[in-house]
Amino acid sequence: MSGPSERESRRAANARKRISRRPSRLGTPAGTAAGPDRTREPGAGFPTLLARVWERARAQEDLRSCVDILLSLDGHVPPEVQLRALSTSQEAAFRALWGLTWRQDEPGPARPAAEPAPVDLIEAAAEEPVFVGELALAATGRIVLRGPAQGPLDRRDLVGGVRRVPWSLQAARAYHAEMSRAAARTADTVADCRAWLDRQGEKGRDELLDQAKEAALRTAPFVLYQEHRQYTNFREQNSLTGKTLWPGHPDCVLSSLQQLPLELWSDHDVQLVVGLTLLIRSAGAGRVEEANGTQLRIDHVAAMLERIRRSYNSVPGEPVAPAASHGAEDLKTLAEALGARRRQVIRQVPLYREIHGTLMHKVERIATDTQEVRRRDEEVSLRLARSLPLTGTTLDELGRSAAAAPQWLARPHGPYATGFEALVHESVAAVAEVFDADFAMSRGMRSLPALIAGLRAESWAEICGWDITRYFCCVVPRPRARAHFGGSQEAMADAAWAMSSRMQYNSWHFVPGNLPRHPAVVARDHFVPPTIPDIAFFSDQHHHGHVSNNVRFSIRSPQPVEVAGRTFNGFVDLRLLRCAGRPFEEADLLAAHRASRFVARATTLAAELAAAGTPVEVTAFDAAWHWRTITGTDADADARNGTGTARPGPLDTPR
Repeated sequence: MSGPSERESRRAANARKRISRRPSRLGTPAGTAAGPDRTREPGAGFPTLLARVWERARAQEDLRSCVDILLSLDGHVPPEVQLRALSTSQEAAFRALWGLTWRQDEPGPARPAAEPAPVDLIEAAAEEPVFVGELALAATGRIVLRGPAQGPLDRRDLVGGVRRVPWSLQAARAYHAEMSRAAARTADTVADCRAWLDRQGEKGRDELLDQAKEAALRTAPFVLYQEHRQYTNFREQNSLTGKTLWPGHPDCVLSSLQQLPLELWSDHDVQLVVGLTLLIRSAGAGRVEEANGTQLRIDHVAAMLERIRRSYNSVPGEPVAPAASHGAEDLKTLAEALGARRRQVIRQVPLYREIHGTLMHKVERIATDTQEVRRRDEEVSLRLARSLPLTGTTLDELGRSAAAAPQWLARPHGPYATGFEALVHESVAAVAEVFDADFAMSRGMRSLPALIAGLRAESWAEICGWDITRYFCCVVPRPRARAHFGGSQEAMADAAWAMSSRMQYNSWHFVPGNLPRHPAVVARDHFVPPTIPDIAFFSDQHHHGHVSNNVRFSIRSPQPVEVAGRTFNGFVDLRLLRCAGRPFEEADLLAAHRASRFVARATTLAAELAAAGTPVEVTAFDAAWHWRTITGTDADADARNGTGTARPGPLDTPR
């Protein structure tokens, strides 16, 4: 096994960790290279994209074309996300100037960004302006706009300069009316939220704050807004529990509220706590990510819950009634009903999340099965039936074939130490080809017998103490992917290993979330394990590894595995990646989910064999394996010959 043995001494373990595991430098002392193979360009990723978007927007002759580009960040996000990120005054300005709004429940319905402005607004724009405001793009990716009676925008927060916006008298009056309605709406909302929180009592409020802190700690980073105030646990100045701020940190807003009387809470904090509570009640911590990059005002949350209600009601079953009002208690009733209904819906239809990586915004959707999904399934199955001792024309049939005679999973198969290793690799290689991906990968645990022993002994602290070498990830790039790494297969091998190492970390990060809330588990950094697949667009903007390794379009399909009677959500997954070109589609995701389920089923069979006394271990898929299978050369020989000590390549991956 690639991980440390049970009898390894601390000195030996430390010595091993000082040896590079990077394929092109395998066996050499870590950190001794003259420098990184490539230093990332300053501002690579999101800052570069924003600069490009602003330059294109600023170059437009008419203001409306400029606005359209900024709303979609030049085709990188749905315009509605940007509209929902606007503060109250900016929202009023967009509606007054261009008739644009995300709201569907008020007079003057929202128009898609591509539609022309109404004639009366066009005529009004031709009038002599009574005020000249400003339009700009902030470094956070949000649009900012200066309206009447507001001071100039702070240039320090902007991507570039500003574009002047003339205001007609008609637009200014419409803006004033919008602001009056918004002020009344906000006052009513805040009063209702304060009354609702007051009814919870001090103990109840503390429980809500603890719940919100746990959600922030156990899910992916997010950025939320209350007007111009940012709440985030993602880079910049953190204000919520997460990787930077531990629970109870004085800089965490949620922690600071626990010692403060309710009457001293700010209006923003009041809406934050109620909004987070509603989202969590509707689907757990993951629902918070669906508000990423937008305002977390209660009217926004109400609109999101209503959209989800309509989506769930499209599935046969007991329909969920709409909220009686936008009051906190009525919205809580709706959120809890949606949480219960979701548990039914997920058993009837495939749910997935659409991820817009540019603003980290997620949207839950219901997928529709198609003939294309079945065609992909059959094509993957045909390839696997040729390389594995299984029969069937679909992945489900292959899974049943494996279950009928699973012993081969523990025995050598061709060049593989076990049939299970063969199944993982062949599955990953098949989907990479069928789905026209640049990379495909699947992760898991190296020693199922060790996990079973730990579960039986209830050795929760021991399991939490395992490092990432206890896990594996098989990464298979297609030859064409070299074009994204300077034409170098060595650099591509290093990139594949960087991906594999990150996926090992993901397994390490998810496993404790399936264990009892023992003190060792609670203390251990972990996320809530994923349960539904996702499809991502433009993920090469924020995550440093995604930027360096060109992770632009991707599919992730997590699956549960049963080990010794315990279900581990997100124990395995299958991922597909395209570095450029066209994004994946819903049919790709559904077919990939079938392939992922096939691998998970085999993993459960391997765990059953291990539980019955037939050990199944994974020794492949380490750095040397990735080097050998991608470059066609032996990493150990290269190291002995001195060719692996400082091989140039275009990537700056971990050493």
